[in-house]
Amino acid sequence: MSAKLSFTQESAFPRIVPFILFMAFIAVQEGMQYLGSNGIVGIPDNWFLYLYPVKTLAVGALLFAYRKNYSEIKIADLGIISKTVPAIILGIAVFALWVNMDWSWATMGTPKGFNPTTVSDIFTRQMLVVFRIVGASVIVPIMEELFWRSWLLRYLICQEFQSVELGKFSTASFIIGAIMFGLEHNLWLAGIMAGAAYSLLLYRTRSLVQCILAHAITNFALGLYVLQTSRWEFW
Repeated sequence: MSAKLSFTQESAFPRIVPFILFMAFIAVQEGMQYLGSNGIVGIPDNWFLYLYPVKTLAVGALLFAYRKNYSEIKIADLGIISKTVPAIILGIAVFALWVNMDWSWATMGTPKGFNPTTVSDIFTRQMLVVFRIVGASVIVPIMEELFWRSWLLRYLICQEFQSVELGKFSTASFIIGAIMFGLEHNLWLAGIMAGAAYSLLLYRTRSLVQCILAHAITNFALGLYVLQTSRWEFW
């Protein structure tokens, strides 16, 4: 029992805990927004913008603390052109599809989005944008790829997930993983598409850092698109 617990703590927790913390922040925000919209508590809508920097720093700190556990993140893989070029192309393609899959029937709820223009102070507004870009383009891709592609896809094949080769394909884990990734997002169908795309990239490259790269490019491109078009609902 103790050996199994130790294995779980040392192997799974570093890939799960940052994701759980990130989702906990989202749950707290949505709960407070619900209370606010029903007049139970008086919280200005733009107050919630300040949660994102806190969330980014907290999750980033966890990833840094656990960094020695992430042996599957091999930066050297970025030097393999035959893997990196497809990752870049895929990241751009997922972005292009994402912004065109916002059909009402494929959306859960009404996303409020992240609109920093509601903050009057220019410096504060700029810092919120910086945190949003960095959080979405750096912290989120690392956190999510560790959880979804490194841990969950392998865990669905075998509970002792590290005994499963990274990038090993299984129909069940691929489908379940894509659906669960989709349900994490308001745009659930776009989420399923993205989850499937990043998993397919992993199967092709056997490289988690390529998945992180593709995910980062998608989110960075989306951030630039949002700032250019003011389509805040995509944030």
